[in-house]
Amino acid sequence: MGASGLPIIARLIDNQLKNTAVRDRVKIGCLFVLPYFGFSPPAGEDPDGIYARSEQFLLNTEAALRYYVTQGQEIFDAVYVLGNENFSRVQFSIGKNSQRNQPHFIELYAGLAARHFLLTPPKDKGAVVLISRENKDMLTWQDIPDTDEVKQKLVNATRFAYVWLAEITPELTHAKTQGADRFGRLAPWLTRFYRTNNNQTNLPDFSEAKEQDTIQIINRWCQEYLRWLAAIHQCDSERVALFNADIFSNLDKQLKGEEQNNLVIGDNRDKTRKAQDTPKRLKEKLNPNQIEPPNQGTVGLAKAVYLELSKLWETN
Repeated sequence: MGASGLPIIARLIDNQLKNTAVRDRVKIGCLFVLPYFGFSPPAGEDPDGIYARSEQFLLNTEAALRYYVTQGQEIFDAVYVLGNENFSRVQFSIGKNSQRNQPHFIELYAGLAARHFLLTPPKDKGAVVLISRENKDMLTWQDIPDTDEVKQKLVNATRFAYVWLAEITPELTHAKTQGADRFGRLAPWLTRFYRTNNNQTNLPDFSEAKEQDTIQIINRWCQEYLRWLAAIHQCDSERVALFNADIFSNLDKQLKGEEQNNLVIGDNRDKTRKAQDTPKRLKEKLNPNQIEPPNQGTVGLAKAVYLELSKLWETN
């Protein structure tokens, strides 16, 4: 939504909530994302044509902020303002299918703003929330709000996505082509979550369409998450120093499981802890009996991988 349209939509929502007498029970927040990218129309483009012009972004945003100062404080319970001093250059596009901007770390901050609004309801109406970073040319963990908790969540998600694609997916693929019974003898952890013979009737069959579909869903999520994470580390004129994104920047190549120890920038674990954090040890510790249901099949396996990886990191 354009910056100039946001206050108008908020006013309509505010009026509707007041008309139904529930406004006092609903908090309204907004996030103004100031312009952080620019582009130039290609040569030959109709100068009078209808398309976005990046040189007008700041003017439109200024108008929206002026509206907030004069009237918006009566509508919004909290306002978050995000921007970046360094502009990223993007390819011009009229719109529709051809418009696909590269991910930017501003998106991460936008998500964290939404998290803050949901977890920390504003006490005073019209509160404005701002955040800054220590170095305008670099983003580190210290620049992330609620650093300890947010870092833990991001590290857990990243390590899970990486290890799932590097270690779990290849073995699940082998099990599908070779047969779960045969492969289960080479990968004992497989038999803890799937039925590989008639003696494990309480477990789901590995070959069931539901289990195979779930594997593909998790695969796609892991791939898209890592692509997004790698992309936000490649912003123009800035260094994002959260993860060693080069390790997973090319998902067309087979990821190396042994790199799970090198994913996080600022990993302060001692050598003993890091030495225990290996794919082999992870697979040995996968146990459905140690997690809450659902703890079987592909869902149970994914939960077990996530939780064990979290335990290996949580004492960092």
